[in-house]
Amino acid sequence: MSNTLKQLMQPAFLLCVATLALAAGSKELAIKWLGVQLKKEAIDLRKPFDDIDEMRLEPYRVVRKSKIENADVADSLGTDNYIQWDLEDLEADASSPARYCSLFITYYTGDPDRVPHVPEECVTGGGDTMLSREGERLRIELGETVVEDLEVDGRFARLPVRYLTFLRNPRSVWETEYRYAVLYFFKANGRFASSRAGTRRIMGENLFGKYSYFSKVEWKFYGIAPGGMIHGDKEQVLRASEKLMSRLLPVLETEHWPDWKAANEQE
Repeated sequence: MSNTLKQLMQPAFLLCVATLALAAGSKELAIKWLGVQLKKEAIDLRKPFDDIDEMRLEPYRVVRKSKIENADVADSLGTDNYIQWDLEDLEADASSPARYCSLFITYYTGDPDRVPHVPEECVTGGGDTMLSREGERLRIELGETVVEDLEVDGRFARLPVRYLTFLRNPRSVWETEYRYAVLYFFKANGRFASSRAGTRRIMGENLFGKYSYFSKVEWKFYGIAPGGMIHGDKEQVLRASEKLMSRLLPVLETEHWPDWKAANEQE
Protein backbone atom coordinates (compact mmCIF):
# COMPACT_ATOMS: atom_id res chain seq x y z
CA MET A 1 0.00 0.00 0.00
CA SER A 2 1.43 3.42 -0.96
CA ASN A 3 2.15 6.09 1.64
CA THR A 4 -0.57 8.30 0.16
CA LEU A 5 -3.16 5.57 0.47
CA LYS A 6 -2.05 4.78 4.02
CA GLN A 7 -2.52 8.45 4.96
CA LEU A 8 -6.00 8.46 3.44
CA MET A 9 -6.93 5.39 5.47
CA GLN A 10 -5.98 6.97 8.79
CA PRO A 11 -8.93 7.00 11.30
CA ALA A 12 -8.71 10.78 11.78
CA PHE A 13 -9.00 11.42 8.06
CA LEU A 14 -11.86 8.96 7.66
CA LEU A 15 -13.67 10.58 10.59
CA CYS A 16 -13.37 14.01 8.96
CA VAL A 17 -14.73 12.66 5.67
CA ALA A 18 -17.64 11.02 7.45
CA THR A 19 -18.41 14.19 9.40
CA LEU A 20 -18.41 16.34 6.26
CA ALA A 21 -20.63 13.87 4.43
CA LEU A 22 -23.06 13.77 7.34
CA ALA A 23 -23.10 17.57 7.56
CA ALA A 24 -23.75 17.93 3.85
CA GLY A 25 -26.53 15.38 3.92
CA SER A 26 -28.21 16.80 7.00
CA LYS A 27 -27.87 20.51 6.11
CA GLU A 28 -31.24 20.73 4.43
CA LEU A 29 -32.87 18.72 7.22
CA ALA A 30 -31.32 20.95 9.89
CA ILE A 31 -32.45 24.12 8.12
CA LYS A 32 -35.99 22.78 7.90
CA TRP A 33 -35.95 21.68 11.55
CA LEU A 34 -34.74 25.10 12.72
CA GLY A 35 -37.41 26.86 10.70
CA VAL A 36 -34.96 28.92 8.64
CA GLN A 37 -36.58 30.34 5.48
CA LEU A 38 -33.85 30.62 2.85
CA LYS A 39 -36.26 31.31 0.00
CA LYS A 40 -38.51 34.29 0.66
CA GLU A 41 -41.96 34.76 -0.77
CA ALA A 42 -43.12 38.02 -2.30
CA ILE A 43 -45.33 40.32 -0.28
CA ASP A 44 -47.32 42.82 -2.31
CA LEU A 45 -47.79 46.49 -1.70
CA ARG A 46 -51.17 47.26 -0.20
CA LYS A 47 -51.72 49.64 -3.12
CA PRO A 48 -49.41 50.48 -6.05
CA PHE A 49 -47.44 53.70 -5.74
CA ASP A 50 -49.23 54.95 -8.86
CA ASP A 51 -52.39 55.08 -6.73
CA ILE A 52 -50.98 57.44 -4.09
CA ASP A 53 -53.75 59.79 -2.94
CA GLU A 54 -52.41 63.09 -4.25
CA MET A 55 -54.84 65.05 -2.08
CA ARG A 56 -53.04 63.77 1.02
CA LEU A 57 -49.81 65.34 -0.22
CA GLU A 58 -51.15 68.91 -0.14
CA PRO A 59 -49.74 71.58 -0.34
CA TYR A 60 -47.73 69.57 -2.86
CA ARG A 61 -49.23 68.90 -6.25
CA VAL A 62 -47.96 66.46 -8.84
CA VAL A 63 -46.85 68.35 -11.94
CA ARG A 64 -45.23 65.49 -13.85
CA LYS A 65 -45.25 61.69 -13.86
CA SER A 66 -42.67 59.83 -15.93
CA LYS A 67 -41.52 56.28 -16.64
CA ILE A 68 -38.10 55.02 -17.67
CA GLU A 69 -38.13 54.79 -21.46
CA ASN A 70 -34.68 53.29 -22.01
CA ALA A 71 -35.18 49.50 -21.99
CA ASP A 72 -31.68 48.76 -20.68
CA VAL A 73 -32.05 51.24 -17.82
CA ALA A 74 -35.51 49.92 -16.96
CA ASP A 75 -34.20 46.35 -16.94
CA SER A 76 -31.27 47.25 -14.71
CA LEU A 77 -33.64 48.83 -12.20
CA GLY A 78 -34.91 45.35 -11.42
CA THR A 79 -38.51 46.27 -10.63
CA ASP A 80 -41.68 47.58 -12.23
CA ASN A 81 -42.91 48.85 -8.88
CA TYR A 82 -41.70 52.45 -8.98
CA ILE A 83 -42.79 56.03 -9.55
CA GLN A 84 -40.91 59.10 -10.78
CA TRP A 85 -42.88 62.22 -9.94
CA ASP A 86 -42.14 65.91 -9.88
CA LEU A 87 -43.93 67.82 -7.14
CA GLU A 88 -44.56 71.53 -6.64
CA ASP A 89 -44.93 73.07 -3.19
CA LEU A 90 -47.72 75.60 -3.63
CA GLU A 91 -46.87 77.24 -0.29
CA ALA A 92 -43.26 77.96 -1.26
CA ASP A 93 -42.19 81.28 -2.72
CA ALA A 94 -41.95 81.28 -6.51
CA SER A 95 -38.20 81.92 -6.25
CA SER A 96 -37.59 79.26 -3.59
CA PRO A 97 -34.88 76.67 -4.35
CA ALA A 98 -37.25 74.10 -2.79
CA ARG A 99 -40.33 75.01 -4.83
CA TYR A 100 -40.03 71.77 -6.81
CA CYS A 101 -39.05 68.22 -5.88
CA SER A 102 -38.05 65.19 -7.94
CA LEU A 103 -39.35 62.08 -6.14
CA PHE A 104 -38.30 58.51 -6.97
CA ILE A 105 -39.76 55.54 -5.03
CA THR A 106 -38.98 51.87 -5.75
CA TYR A 107 -40.14 48.56 -4.28
CA TYR A 108 -38.56 45.07 -4.33
CA THR A 109 -39.88 41.85 -2.84
CA GLY A 110 -39.29 38.10 -2.72
CA ASP A 111 -35.68 37.03 -2.98
CA PRO A 112 -33.68 40.11 -3.98
CA ASP A 113 -30.03 39.10 -3.67
CA ARG A 114 -28.79 42.66 -3.56
CA VAL A 115 -29.90 46.19 -2.80
CA PRO A 116 -29.22 48.06 -6.05
CA HIS A 117 -29.20 51.60 -7.26
CA VAL A 118 -28.11 53.96 -4.54
CA PRO A 119 -27.39 57.52 -5.75
CA GLU A 120 -23.73 57.23 -4.75
CA GLU A 121 -23.33 54.95 -7.76
CA CYS A 122 -26.10 56.01 -10.12
CA VAL A 123 -25.46 59.76 -10.01
CA THR A 124 -21.70 59.47 -10.24
CA GLY A 125 -22.18 56.97 -13.05
CA GLY A 126 -24.04 59.72 -14.87
CA GLY A 127 -21.01 61.98 -14.74
CA ASP A 128 -21.45 64.09 -11.61
CA THR A 129 -19.02 64.19 -8.68
CA MET A 130 -20.02 63.29 -5.12
CA LEU A 131 -18.63 65.86 -2.69
CA SER A 132 -19.98 64.58 0.63
CA ARG A 133 -22.03 61.79 2.22
CA GLU A 134 -23.64 62.27 5.62
CA GLY A 135 -26.29 60.71 7.82
CA GLU A 136 -29.12 62.95 9.03
CA ARG A 137 -32.27 62.49 11.09
CA LEU A 138 -35.28 64.43 9.86
CA ARG A 139 -37.76 65.69 12.44
CA ILE A 140 -41.13 64.90 10.91
CA GLU A 141 -44.68 65.30 12.16
CA LEU A 142 -46.81 62.17 11.75
CA GLY A 143 -50.08 63.32 13.31
CA GLU A 144 -52.14 60.28 14.30
CA THR A 145 -50.07 57.88 12.21
CA VAL A 146 -48.20 55.26 14.21
CA VAL A 147 -44.90 54.29 12.61
CA GLU A 148 -42.92 51.45 14.15
CA ASP A 149 -39.13 51.57 14.38
CA LEU A 150 -38.81 55.35 14.56
CA GLU A 151 -37.52 57.32 17.51
CA VAL A 152 -40.40 59.48 18.76
CA ASP A 153 -39.99 62.99 20.16
CA GLY A 154 -43.39 64.15 21.36
CA ARG A 155 -45.53 64.69 18.26
CA PHE A 156 -42.51 64.20 16.05
CA ALA A 157 -40.46 61.25 14.85
CA ARG A 158 -36.83 61.05 13.79
CA LEU A 159 -36.38 59.60 10.31
CA PRO A 160 -32.84 58.42 9.41
CA VAL A 161 -31.81 59.53 5.91
CA ARG A 162 -28.66 59.77 3.80
CA TYR A 163 -27.71 63.28 2.65
CA LEU A 164 -25.46 63.46 -0.41
CA THR A 165 -23.96 66.53 -2.04
CA PHE A 166 -23.01 66.42 -5.71
CA LEU A 167 -21.26 68.71 -8.16
CA ARG A 168 -22.98 68.91 -11.51
CA ASN A 169 -20.30 68.70 -14.16
CA PRO A 170 -21.12 70.63 -17.36
CA ARG A 171 -22.08 68.49 -20.35
CA SER A 172 -21.50 71.29 -22.86
CA VAL A 173 -19.98 74.76 -23.16
CA TRP A 174 -23.46 76.18 -22.51
CA GLU A 175 -23.72 74.65 -19.04
CA THR A 176 -22.18 75.77 -15.77
CA GLU A 177 -21.36 73.64 -12.76
CA TYR A 178 -23.48 73.76 -9.61
CA ARG A 179 -23.99 71.86 -6.37
CA TYR A 180 -27.13 70.01 -5.37
CA ALA A 181 -28.29 67.53 -2.74
CA VAL A 182 -29.91 64.11 -3.04
CA LEU A 183 -31.52 62.40 -0.03
CA TYR A 184 -32.82 58.87 0.45
CA PHE A 185 -33.81 56.19 2.95
CA PHE A 186 -34.98 52.57 2.89
CA LYS A 187 -37.92 50.76 4.46
CA ALA A 188 -37.05 47.06 4.70
CA ASN A 189 -39.08 44.32 6.41
CA GLY A 190 -40.87 46.88 8.56
CA ARG A 191 -37.72 48.78 9.59
CA PHE A 192 -35.94 51.92 8.42
CA ALA A 193 -32.35 52.28 7.22
CA SER A 194 -30.35 55.12 5.74
CA SER A 195 -27.83 53.04 3.79
CA ARG A 196 -27.56 50.00 1.56
CA ALA A 197 -25.44 48.20 4.17
CA GLY A 198 -28.06 48.82 6.84
CA THR A 199 -30.79 47.49 4.56
CA ARG A 200 -28.82 44.36 3.76
CA ARG A 201 -28.27 43.81 7.48
CA ILE A 202 -32.00 44.03 8.20
CA MET A 203 -32.78 41.56 5.45
CA GLY A 204 -30.00 39.22 6.57
CA GLU A 205 -31.45 39.10 10.08
CA ASN A 206 -34.77 37.84 8.72
CA LEU A 207 -33.83 34.15 8.96
CA PHE A 208 -37.20 32.79 10.00
CA GLY A 209 -39.56 35.13 8.16
CA LYS A 210 -41.63 33.93 5.24
CA TYR A 211 -41.52 37.23 3.35
CA SER A 212 -38.96 39.88 2.46
CA TYR A 213 -39.11 43.33 0.89
CA PHE A 214 -37.42 46.69 0.72
CA SER A 215 -38.40 50.08 -0.65
CA LYS A 216 -36.25 53.12 -1.37
CA VAL A 217 -37.49 56.71 -1.22
CA GLU A 218 -35.19 59.21 -2.96
CA TRP A 219 -35.66 62.91 -3.65
CA LYS A 220 -34.02 66.22 -4.51
CA PHE A 221 -35.27 69.81 -4.52
CA TYR A 222 -34.82 72.56 -7.05
CA GLY A 223 -36.15 75.96 -8.01
CA ILE A 224 -36.58 77.67 -11.35
CA ALA A 225 -35.08 81.10 -12.00
CA PRO A 226 -34.48 83.15 -15.17
CA GLY A 227 -30.96 81.74 -15.37
CA GLY A 228 -32.05 78.12 -14.96
CA MET A 229 -32.35 75.75 -11.99
CA ILE A 230 -31.36 76.88 -8.51
CA HIS A 231 -30.57 74.74 -5.45
CA GLY A 232 -30.74 75.54 -1.77
CA ASP A 233 -28.19 75.19 1.00
CA LYS A 234 -28.25 72.31 3.45
CA GLU A 235 -30.51 74.03 5.98
CA GLN A 236 -33.09 74.82 3.30
CA VAL A 237 -32.99 71.28 1.95
CA LEU A 238 -33.39 69.68 5.38
CA ARG A 239 -36.34 71.88 6.33
CA ALA A 240 -38.02 71.24 2.99
CA SER A 241 -37.39 67.50 3.43
CA GLU A 242 -39.03 67.49 6.86
CA LYS A 243 -42.09 69.19 5.40
CA LEU A 244 -42.31 66.77 2.47
CA MET A 245 -41.83 63.63 4.56
CA SER A 246 -44.43 64.82 7.08
CA ARG A 247 -46.94 64.52 4.21
CA LEU A 248 -45.56 61.55 2.30
CA LEU A 249 -44.44 59.11 4.99
CA PRO A 250 -47.89 58.66 6.63
CA VAL A 251 -49.37 57.91 3.20
CA LEU A 252 -46.76 55.26 2.40
CA GLU A 253 -47.03 53.76 5.88
CA THR A 254 -50.81 53.47 6.07
CA GLU A 255 -51.79 52.86 2.43
CA HIS A 256 -48.92 51.35 0.45
CA TRP A 257 -46.08 49.54 2.24
CA PRO A 258 -47.02 46.07 3.51
CA ASP A 259 -48.32 45.67 7.05
CA TRP A 260 -45.23 43.74 8.15
CA LYS A 261 -46.49 42.90 11.63
CA ALA A 262 -49.85 41.57 10.39
CA ALA A 263 -48.19 39.52 7.61
CA ASN A 264 -45.90 37.76 10.07
CA GLU A 265 -48.66 37.16 12.61
CA GLN A 266 -50.60 35.22 9.96
CA GLU A 267 -47.80 32.70 9.43
